Amino acid sequence: MTAGAERPEAPLKVVVAKPGLDGHDRGAKVVARALRDSGMEVVYTGIYQTPESILRAVVQEDADVLGLSSLSGAHLEYAKELGELLRANDRADVLFIVGGTVPPEDAEALNDYGVHAVFGPGTPTGELVDYIKANARRVGSA
Repeated sequence: MTAGAERPEAPLKVVVAKPGLDGHDRGAKVVARALRDSGMEVVYTGIYQTPESILRAVVQEDADVLGLSSLSGAHLEYAKELGELLRANDRADVLFIVGGTVPPEDAEALNDYGVHAVFGPGTPTGELVDYIKANARRVGSA
C-alpha cells in the first residue's frame, strides 16, 4: 500500500441469531446468505440460543450488527433482554434489528428496547442489505 493510501474498511460483521425454542430457521438462513453474498461477514448462531449465548457471539466476533430472527412470538422478551445485555456490556454501538413475524403494534416497544428496525415477512433481502450498509457503524456515533 502506498503512503497516504486509505486502508480498505473491513467488511461488516453480522451475527444472525435464533433465540429460545424457535426452531424455524429457513428465513434466517436466507437472510444470512443474502448478507454474505452482499459482501458482509456473517456468523449464524443456529437455533435454540439463549440471550447470553447470542451476546457472547456478538462480543467474541466484535459484530457490527445483531439480527434476531423470531417466528415464535417471543420477540419482545428476547429483544428486551438482549437490548439490556448489549448496553450492560458496552455494545450499544451494535445495530440491532429484528426480523420475522412481528406484529406492527410491537415496533414501538421493540424500539424502546434498543431495536433499530423491524423487518417482516416478505421484506426483500436487498432492502435489508441496503438498511444495514446505510446504518451499521453509525449507531452511537452521533
